[in-house]
Amino acid sequence: MSIEVVGLNKVYGLQKALDNVSFSVQPGEILGFLGPNGAGKSTTMKILTGYLPQTSGVVKVCGYDVNSDSLALRKHIGYLPELNPLYADMYIKEYLLFAAGLMDMKGAKAHAAVEEMITRTGITPERNKKINQLSKGYKQRVGLAAALLHNPDVLILDEPTTGLDPNQVVEIRNLIKEIGKDKTVIFSTHIMQEVEALCSRVVIINKGKIVADNDIAGLQQMIRKQFILQLEVKGNCNVNDFLAIPGVISALANGTFWTIKSDKDVREALAILSQNKQWIILSMQLEEQSLEDVFQTLTK
Repeated sequence: MSIEVVGLNKVYGLQKALDNVSFSVQPGEILGFLGPNGAGKSTTMKILTGYLPQTSGVVKVCGYDVNSDSLALRKHIGYLPELNPLYADMYIKEYLLFAAGLMDMKGAKAHAAVEEMITRTGITPERNKKINQLSKGYKQRVGLAAALLHNPDVLILDEPTTGLDPNQVVEIRNLIKEIGKDKTVIFSTHIMQEVEALCSRVVIINKGKIVADNDIAGLQQMIRKQFILQLEVKGNCNVNDFLAIPGVISALANGTFWTIKSDKDVREALAILSQNKQWIILSMQLEEQSLEDVFQTLTK
């Protein structure tokens, strides 16, 4: 288990920021951590990295307890906070060598790691510039490079694409996908397309509590009240044929096109019916709930 969180609570005075939060992340998994502003995402991430102590609960990363094994734990984590903390007056390589030194990497080992990350994160075209001369997209790349220098097992990214233009978003998204091939990644974002493109699983937090933990298909199923199936069929069919299928609520025709509403997935039953009736199904499309619909339903 790369990340294990059990009964996590965080209280600021009278304000409970996290309320009995529990989830786990397997090695090699890319987890999307979603929630509205103030839901507890950044607080959770800061606790995972050992930056902030919890009030109660157990947090382990790569088997190390965040309290008793804090220094050992941090060697296995790469962290890019929401506000990327860079020294703007440093040159890129100068900054990355400085970051390597903070991780107790020295000499040839540090230089080799810096060169590898400059290449891997696509910084090479800008490598001779000062950080204050970089676009925000390249600054994010420098932050990612610094987080990856020590080859961590777990990468934690807090809204890594905030403020980037669409091209920069795609670049960082592709970089995260590449990194996720051999690391465990947990990242927070407000961009639903990002989650759909990258994540194998999603955790949604609202008002300090976990309200969902599932893959995208499972999340869509959680809030689905009705299935809507768009069907194009060639054959002698009528509304009663469809209404005879258990679960079908209504069937509306428009030429060869039918809109079938049901309280469960009836695609298999429709396929069997068409075979029995000798119809030809030209197309069959189940309308999906968008991840944005799911998010709004669970966090309102």
